[in-house]
Amino acid sequence: MDATRRTAGTALELRHLRCLVAIVDTGSLTDAAHELGVSQAAVSRTLAALEGVLGVRLLHRTSRDVAPTTVGVRVLARARSLLTGADELVREATVGHTRLHIGHAWSAFGRHTTEFQRRWHEQHPETELRLVRHNSPTGGLAEGRCDLAVVRAPLDLRAWSHALIGYETRYVAMASDDPWSRRRGIRLDEVFGRTLAIDRRTGTTTLDLWPEPGRPTVEYTQDIDDWLSAVATGRCVGLTPESTAAQYRRDGIAYRPLRDAGPVPVHLIWRARDAHPATHTVIALAADLYR
Repeated sequence: MDATRRTAGTALELRHLRCLVAIVDTGSLTDAAHELGVSQAAVSRTLAALEGVLGVRLLHRTSRDVAPTTVGVRVLARARSLLTGADELVREATVGHTRLHIGHAWSAFGRHTTEFQRRWHEQHPETELRLVRHNSPTGGLAEGRCDLAVVRAPLDLRAWSHALIGYETRYVAMASDDPWSRRRGIRLDEVFGRTLAIDRRTGTTTLDLWPEPGRPTVEYTQDIDDWLSAVATGRCVGLTPESTAAQYRRDGIAYRPLRDAGPVPVHLIWRARDAHPATHTVIALAADLYR
């Protein structure tokens, strides 16, 4: 009997898998029936249907107990995994808007992050807040990882609903033993003589900050950790918003203000057709903190 004929008229269902797991876990069809709230005959029929769909025997049955066959052991492991995934899917769907995911590529709300979390938990305890770092230009929004995302990198915002929540001063990042670390600020034209670390995927710095004849040498990095490592070694300096300086203070790296470059705009973006009910509450709170 081929697979097409075996499955004709009967499809694999989650109830089949739940029945198999219940039988093995309880040790008998009778106890499985009690756990599932059905008759023993129904359990027997469901198990037979599962074995029919798969075309294999899954259990050795005696008058005293049941035990999975060699194939049954493999099927049981997959069944547990599939049922766990299905339960998580249901939980995610039913939890729905009682959970809020805010994505970001580097540093969330910067120095306002902790205060944002504190106020959110105080004012909206019914909605669980999770901050998600994702190395993509949209902070995970395009990938379905979050409900809203904080973005600073140059991005075509026409594809998303968006709101400007504030601006951040630019800083120069350097090794802590760099001579510049003894200064109060750095000018943009001074960076020309240094190698500049740029994350072209999620970073906020582009060579458009300098006129074409006077652009610095560049070393491209892959993410925030790669960027920080390049700066800490002393072989590069980096330009970054103040949020990075606030969130990534660490031994080996110093930050100094960049005196003559415009600030970095900070936006929240979200999907227009699937906006979380708390979207405008998030915008109002974030904008208030930046203000």
